[in-house]
Amino acid sequence: MANFADAKKESGDALNKYGKLAVGVGIATVAAVGAAWANSKSRQVQLAGERAGGPPGMIDWERVRATAHRMNANETPTAEWRQHWNRYYSELVARAVPIIEEYSHTSFPRDLDTVRVVSRTDWADANIVSFKQLFEPIERLNREAQQKSSAFAQMVMGNINQTVISAEVGLLLGYLGRRVLGQYDLALLGKEPVNGKVFFVEPNINMTIQNMDVDGDEFRLWIALHETTHAFEFESHPWLREHFNSILEKYFSLITDDLGRLKQNGGIAGYFRRFRENEAKGGWIERVMTPEQHALFEHLQALMSIVEGYSNHMMNAIGAKLMPNYEQIKYRMDHRSNNKTIIDKLFFRLTGMNLKMEQYRLGEIFVDSVVEKKGIDFANLMWAEEKYLPTLREVKEPQLWIDRVEKIQAA
Repeated sequence: MANFADAKKESGDALNKYGKLAVGVGIATVAAVGAAWANSKSRQVQLAGERAGGPPGMIDWERVRATAHRMNANETPTAEWRQHWNRYYSELVARAVPIIEEYSHTSFPRDLDTVRVVSRTDWADANIVSFKQLFEPIERLNREAQQKSSAFAQMVMGNINQTVISAEVGLLLGYLGRRVLGQYDLALLGKEPVNGKVFFVEPNINMTIQNMDVDGDEFRLWIALHETTHAFEFESHPWLREHFNSILEKYFSLITDDLGRLKQNGGIAGYFRRFRENEAKGGWIERVMTPEQHALFEHLQALMSIVEGYSNHMMNAIGAKLMPNYEQIKYRMDHRSNNKTIIDKLFFRLTGMNLKMEQYRLGEIFVDSVVEKKGIDFANLMWAEEKYLPTLREVKEPQLWIDRVEKIQAA
């Protein structure tokens, strides 16, 4: 019989925890490389733009939607299905809220009534809306650039580049749509703060339950604890959303500035040069970043690590007390995560997600370590204000963060 207690302490489901932010940042970096390639084919891009009546947007969102939907065809959720599962998960989240409040010693600021149970194509459609917001800074700055330099606009927003990036985003959403279990969707970079939505992709949850042969109600509660904790993180601490926005806006600004200096940087050759020079940085996405982009990317990594790590700590600490079959579910989820298919492994390598999963695992270890040494109230200080956020180095070495915070409190 398997020894559940000795199971590896890995993240439960990497795809479930990998937010669209990291994917979006990766795609933005790919867009920069694509623009450089398009520049090297500037005459073809110019002719394509002329045939289309002018340079198109960077991404054709209808093409993205069509690609994602083709990868998740044959879904026909009925109104009765939606009504049943929306009621089920709403009750589950309502049950999770007071449990999280009691454990974390913190109250939710509102009734968490934005629970949505979705099909795979529903999930893709919802994330297309979010990705539009995420990419709007680049699209807006490129529209402004068109007015100043049509040649630059055609270089960046040509049909060739649009086709490549649109296909990539569609494939990513289609792929993730078959694997994501739950998601707390926070409208980042929107004009006004809005309440986040808690999505549960029931077809994937049900398939996972069947494949792992675990208790369905307990597994769904486990997922609900994770996603409800995300709502707690952002909605009980509104400054965190603003901080996320500031990082993303600055990062996209750096990407756009980089695009504007393509010719000075040597076009596509400049990206290959960075790739060779940054071999020690690991993933290919990070290897084509400028030093400024990489520093900001590390800041974003640290922030996402603790956001995911805190939610994992909650789902495991609370789940162990509430769920009779917790050890079995945890073990089988870890086994599932550690035995990816060849396609999954290829996807992780191409998107850079394999390295980021390690950061999220470290985020969980960080929170577990701080809670064990100092308690949940001390760990909650990282949500108090920006100065308490751990750096990526502190995520890897929790005692450094504890020492720094103790000094802040003693001052």
